[in-house]
Amino acid sequence: MTALLPILFAVAAGLCVAVQSPSNAMLARSTGSVWFAATISFLGGTFVLLTIWAAYDRTPLSAVRAAPAWAWIGGLYGVVFVAAVAYATPRLGLAVTLTVTLAAQLTMAVALDHFGLLGLRQEPVSLSRLAGLALVVAGVFLVRR
Repeated sequence: MTALLPILFAVAAGLCVAVQSPSNAMLARSTGSVWFAATISFLGGTFVLLTIWAAYDRTPLSAVRAAPAWAWIGGLYGVVFVAAVAYATPRLGLAVTLTVTLAAQLTMAVALDHFGLLGLRQEPVSLSRLAGLALVVAGVFLVRR
């Protein structure tokens, strides 16, 4: 039961990624620029986040000083993801794009877990995790066919 809320949040995130990808791809197609579309996407998200922060959270700006240097570049990863998916979706299709990104995410997640990097708890690679990754990669090829 304690995992239910995080699972529901993860499901919501997955659903949003599936809808975000074609939305950003359409914006890129309409404007003629993946970069401009990504900028508009981030500006909209920034507005929503700032509104929620100002209305409900109000953590002081000085709190960010406590974060390690590598934590400051999280937005860079979002830029790469949004722009790459906006570019890839109309060329590969949504299902292929998302299965490829999912396979890449899980591969990186297993590596980060294994070494306990970026503040994560160390979770050694196991045969079952490798088998799961192999199935996801096989799924990429099956969805692509």
